[in-house]
Amino acid sequence: MTVTARDRLIVGLDLPTIGEAETIVKALGDDVLFYKIGYQLVFAGGLEFARDLAKDGKKIFLDMKLLDIDNTVAKGVENIVRMGMSMLTLHAYPKAMRAAVEAARGSELCLLGVTVLTSMDAQDVIDAGYQLDPQALVLRRAEQARAAGMGGIVCSAEEASAVRNIVGPDMAIVTPGIRPAGSDRGDQKRVMTPADALAAGSSHLVVGRPIVKAADPRAAALAILEEMTGAL
Repeated sequence: MTVTARDRLIVGLDLPTIGEAETIVKALGDDVLFYKIGYQLVFAGGLEFARDLAKDGKKIFLDMKLLDIDNTVAKGVENIVRMGMSMLTLHAYPKAMRAAVEAARGSELCLLGVTVLTSMDAQDVIDAGYQLDPQALVLRRAEQARAAGMGGIVCSAEEASAVRNIVGPDMAIVTPGIRPAGSDRGDQKRVMTPADALAAGSSHLVVGRPIVKAADPRAAALAILEEMTGAL
């Protein structure tokens, strides 16, 4: 089956209420297949909303960034599998990743290891207590995610090419911080355009504010899909 731009674009529903999220999903209609639901919407009833969207045929990237003791991670993943989610994030710590992989075994859930948040630069990584620069830390965690049997990696598009060399052709590389040319970076520090991100090795692009905060969200999404299609 041919993988299209529609399969690769993930719209981030980073919104405060279910009502606003429903408005965006209705506006985007069949043009968008994949949605990311993270903390903001989860704590406003987003888990039930995620289940409903999955039942309606949408793919859901549940961005929970799990990290806990092995048993807690495993039990959480088991329930997320039952929800029908397509992707799930956890922080790329080796023990947590191994527990999650075992819990998801036999399912279609793609587990994604979060490497270094795209809002962090070199100084932020130092302030967090790491001795590695952001790219070196990303690559180390990519190696650990591959060894653990994870389905993919979350990283900045700036690191996508180097990560692809480590994880090979089959693992997903999901990149947030995607900004069409001329758009506001917001709080993201490591960003790239959709076409450049795909060329660098990203398999899926997460786009939030440039779509959901646009005056015409559908037109914004279609423009990004057109750019992605031209790059594939």
